[in-house]
Amino acid sequence: MVNIFYKSTEKVLLHQGIQGLDDLLNEEVIWVDLIAPSPIERDSIEKFFNITLQTQQEIEEIEISSRYFETQDVIIANTQFLILGENDFRKESVSFIIKEKMLFSYRYAEMRTFNDMYRRLDYHYRIIDGVQIFLTLLEIRIDLDADMIENVVKDISAISTLVIREKHMDEEMLVKISNYQELTMMLRENVIDKQRVISSIMKSEYFPPEHQNKLRIMVKDTSSILDYTSFSFQRLDFLQNSFVGFVNIEQNKIIKIFTVATVVFMPPTLIASIYGMNFKFLPETQWTYGYPFAIVLMIIASLGTVYFFKKKKWL
Repeated sequence: MVNIFYKSTEKVLLHQGIQGLDDLLNEEVIWVDLIAPSPIERDSIEKFFNITLQTQQEIEEIEISSRYFETQDVIIANTQFLILGENDFRKESVSFIIKEKMLFSYRYAEMRTFNDMYRRLDYHYRIIDGVQIFLTLLEIRIDLDADMIENVVKDISAISTLVIREKHMDEEMLVKISNYQELTMMLRENVIDKQRVISSIMKSEYFPPEHQNKLRIMVKDTSSILDYTSFSFQRLDFLQNSFVGFVNIEQNKIIKIFTVATVVFMPPTLIASIYGMNFKFLPETQWTYGYPFAIVLMIIASLGTVYFFKKKKWL
């Protein structure tokens, strides 16, 4: 799919597909958005606008030299957007190319960031050129990342209540904490990726200097989000440690019960062992009250052990 936006007298208009590209020769095209284009669509755009689009492998490269590079005529920035799936998040790579203040975006999935940008254009959002669209897309993406972090923090607070106050501890809870740790790391990596791209743009000799203030604000925003993710990760680490600590306490209580039971029955066992020895001369075995005496002695020994434990506050 190919969506081409061009400026009219008072608003931005949309041309869909590659049919009728010649009609755009006299129009001021500001944005070409390619969504999983076919080979024919890709070739048509490259020939019509005299530009070379990147391959999927080039877009997904993680080296900073592949994330951002520029020439006198073209600025290329590759980044990753985090997308909410059915049960988890996934990363989708996006390539941006700025040529003569015209923006080319190349992606393989539908994204809320771009849909929000479409709506702004529908509402006659004031757009000057492709550079402004590029910066607006980054702003929208950073705001969405901040919203994701806020939602994650709310979920972490709910987990904290279950673990700390209600002592809700099971394997499912531990898995949930681990999943949120993984999600927080993904969010952090995603924001760091944006920050690296923005920092590279700020160092650019060819990027329009009038946008430097906006870029500085975006860098501050990403720094704030990174601080927030660090706090969230520390909180999750604390919850995980607390969870393990509570589990250890519960296990110690169980072990303590078995230990006390074992020690309480040791004196009666000793008494029974003594009177169970096969010697000819055991005076109490010939005594009429020998058996009740042994039973009472065992009970007194057990109760004495329990009393000793309680006095020491071990029970």
